[in-house]
Amino acid sequence: MDRRKVTLMIPCYNEEQSLPVLYSRIAALADGRPEYDWEFLLINDGSLDGTLDVIRDLRERDSRVCFIDLSRNFGKERAMLAGFDYATGDCLVTLDADLQDPPEVVDQMLERWKQGYEDVYARRITRGRESWLRRRLSLAYYSLLQRFTRADVLQNVGDFRLLDRRCINALKQLRESERYTKGLFTWIGYRKCEITFDRGDRVAGESSYNLFKLFNLAVDGITSFSTAPLRLATIMGLVVSVGTFVYMCYFLLKTLIVGEEVQGFPTLIVTMLFLGGVQLLSLGIIGEYLGRIFNETKNRPVYLIREKQGV
Repeated sequence: MDRRKVTLMIPCYNEEQSLPVLYSRIAALADGRPEYDWEFLLINDGSLDGTLDVIRDLRERDSRVCFIDLSRNFGKERAMLAGFDYATGDCLVTLDADLQDPPEVVDQMLERWKQGYEDVYARRITRGRESWLRRRLSLAYYSLLQRFTRADVLQNVGDFRLLDRRCINALKQLRESERYTKGLFTWIGYRKCEITFDRGDRVAGESSYNLFKLFNLAVDGITSFSTAPLRLATIMGLVVSVGTFVYMCYFLLKTLIVGEEVQGFPTLIVTMLFLGGVQLLSLGIIGEYLGRIFNETKNRPVYLIREKQGV
């Protein structure tokens, strides 16, 4: 039988200090599993430091190292699509370059893959060094997304997973530019299996995902896989309309029966501000969806490549 090939796909953004440590650990992993052929596919997502130089040096030392250098920073979601497009393995494992996802866990993933599972995802038992606020917001977001979508949202599960070639081919067909890959993993289906692990701390540098970027990611997740916000805007409009009609009937009857002097200026202002706020919120929700439709209709390439070697 032909030897099966494993691709380790690693998106990189300003990971100059982490890459040498990462390479030593994935090389040890590959050397310990000689029954497989290995490919280390690094995606340089427009790094501003010496990440690309480190990758080139690793490529010269080890032919298993391949890389794609994107023309600018397109974001992790699009960088991952580039990895799916060019990976040649029979399965692919997505890893973060900061080593918060321990490469040693890949051994467990390969065992599950041998058992016939096509998507082996890793659930975090602990989340590593993380602020209390960020942890609480992340958990609240996953809970909210589960309520809003019909897909099964996996809590405490990131991009660290093994994907069979069937899953890779399915993901390559999904070419939307506004991507939320965690949702796409669930959407494609296939036979899934869970393993658990303790997430580590970054070996160097700081995360590029601040609260603002995480908020944008949350909006992308909700709007990509649910129309619930649009339905919420409809419900709010219906409730406000019914409330306004009841309020109008009350004042009409009161005026006809007992009369009414000219008063109620504060009530008028509060009502106007409330209605105006509901309208702006509804328009904002509609605008989020229209913006995504606008971006998709441009039909631009999801990413552009400046250089590639070994792929």
